[in-house]
Amino acid sequence: MRIAHVITRMIIGGAQENTLLNCLDLIRDHADDVLLITGPAVGPEGDLLSEGRAGELPIRMLDSLRRSIHPARDWKASRDIRAAIRDFRPDVVHTHSAKGGLLGRAVAWGEHVPAVIHSVHGAPFHPYQSFAAREFFKRCERWAARRCHRMVSVADAMTDLMVDAGVAPREKFQTIYSGMDVEPFVNANDHRTEIRNRFGFTDDHVVIGKIARLFHLKGHKDLVEASADVVRQNPNVRFLLVGDGILRSELQQQIASMGLGDHFVFAGLVPPAEVPSLIGAMDVLAHTSYREGLARALPQALIAGKPIISYDVDGAREVAINGETGFLVDPQDISGLAQAMVSLAADEAMRRRMGGEGQSRFTDQFRHQTMTREIRRLYQQVLAQT
Repeated sequence: MRIAHVITRMIIGGAQENTLLNCLDLIRDHADDVLLITGPAVGPEGDLLSEGRAGELPIRMLDSLRRSIHPARDWKASRDIRAAIRDFRPDVVHTHSAKGGLLGRAVAWGEHVPAVIHSVHGAPFHPYQSFAAREFFKRCERWAARRCHRMVSVADAMTDLMVDAGVAPREKFQTIYSGMDVEPFVNANDHRTEIRNRFGFTDDHVVIGKIARLFHLKGHKDLVEASADVVRQNPNVRFLLVGDGILRSELQQQIASMGLGDHFVFAGLVPPAEVPSLIGAMDVLAHTSYREGLARALPQALIAGKPIISYDVDGAREVAINGETGFLVDPQDISGLAQAMVSLAADEAMRRRMGGEGQSRFTDQFRHQTMTREIRRLYQQVLAQT
């Protein structure tokens, strides 16, 4: 098959890693011709392609394709995507992200591409927007959904969200969990002592980690607020924040004002290849985002044998099985978040039991080869019907 993937930008993030692995699997395991169409990775979140991980993947970089809404530039991006598609002549166009998904689907549909697929990594509308913004993005998604054959959800919860919003009927969706290279996470503890020593953690410290951009709606402020009660009950708890972004100085000021500077370590932005060893240094992973399709950090931690604590949003409950692989907490429930962290910090046997349960349940399910096989089977089904 000839398959073109369209995504707004290839920053260091879950949707981007998912897309890159899918592209490379299609080339290496299935001998498909693949083209990645993307815009520049502007911003503080890093550039996934700059690390050489794209290998032999052909890339069409479009400077006009940007995340922010800009009518003139978006019109040019549509023209650039159309030129790329006409030049490549794909059997399948598979789109990702809000802007890439909207423009990519519209162009591919207009060009009569035989199979147009869109992945829902996270909805562009959410309760924390104004009513006008939320309705605008819902209407955009409804319009774009009529210009693709099928939609892939990274969690059942994303399908529920889109169907409830009237984006498309349920039969148009298929859940395919976001894949990853699981082996580094299975072996995440190999460098545990080395990484903990690097950050000044001792054997007595219980390290609670969070992996996310330091950005709005990621819930870092909630974690910091809850940490005061955790540290009061267990002074050996330390927090490791992996990621960078515009809120770093604000968070550092919040931590300093609470007198918790000795309990927090900022690892900063790290290459994806370093994430497994950082998870290996943790004892618990906390995820306090207010919205997320299904954060990759959750299954990554479980595959590494670490229990998780997550806000009960979107697809989190599909891996955070309350009382079995970790704890689910209502968003903004600071006391509930603190209590979950206190419970796990105090009970090593519970941490081992929950982490082991997660590892046995989800390792095979989240292999990227499994994801790619299911996605490619979907391509074949659509092509057979057109």
